[in-house]
This record gives sequence, structure tokens and C-alpha cells, in this order.
Amino acid sequence: MVYRLDEQIGYILRLANQRHGLIFNKHSELGLTPTQFAALVRIGEMGACSQNLLGRRTAMDVATIKGVVTRLKAKGFIQLSPDPGDKRRTVVSLSVQGQGVIDQLHAFGEKVTEETLSPLSETERKVFLDMLKRLT
Repeated sequence: MVYRLDEQIGYILRLANQRHGLIFNKHSELGLTPTQFAALVRIGEMGACSQNLLGRRTAMDVATIKGVVTRLKAKGFIQLSPDPGDKRRTVVSLSVQGQGVIDQLHAFGEKVTEETLSPLSETERKVFLDMLKRLT
């Protein structure tokens, strides 16, 4: 068997991710990165939570989620407050501005997903996403 880079999962996933990133950036109206988008949508789903929990629920390490939270706060989309039960912990929640863009983020996410998966039929999309989930 001959090793061919074009047939390797890591290479193929990287190419697909690059394509997705280009599509994401093309449609992004709020200037968010994919990690910032994921954090905002996840806060919208979960409500107020610790920064640590947000990192776990968005698959980001401590340093990455800290930077994402710092930038989202600077953009006015989230607010931080001390946890009333544990002063060492910070609670992250959507600001009024953040709450105001959640529907826009959902529509944006659907548009990006639709365009990313556009080469596939509806059946192929379901199978593809189910298979990818099994790898995570």
C-alpha cells in the first residue's frame, strides 16, 4: 500500500476546515471568530455559567477560553460578574447587546452550515455529520 497524503483523514479534515473557515469569514457580519461564535451561542443555550464550564462546553482549553471571554467582553457581547457562591469564580453571561444578536447568530450559523455542506445531498449530510460525531 502506498501512502498518499490526499487520502489521509487529517489532511482531508484540515482542507474541509479551511473551506469552512473561508465560508464562515465570508458571511460574518459581527467580526466574530469561530471560537467567539461558539462561546456566544453556547452561553445563549446554557445561560450564565462559569468561564471554566463554558470552556469545557465549547471544547476550549483554559487559555483559549480566557482570551475568547476577554475579547467578547471588549466587544460588548458578554458581561462578567463574581459568582455569589464562590468569589474565586467568575460568571459569564450575555449582555443586552449579546442577547440582541443571538437570533442573528443562529441564522448565520445555519447559513454557514448550509453552504459548507452544499456539495452533499440531505441524506449524505446526515450520514456525514453522524459519522463525524462518532469521531469526537
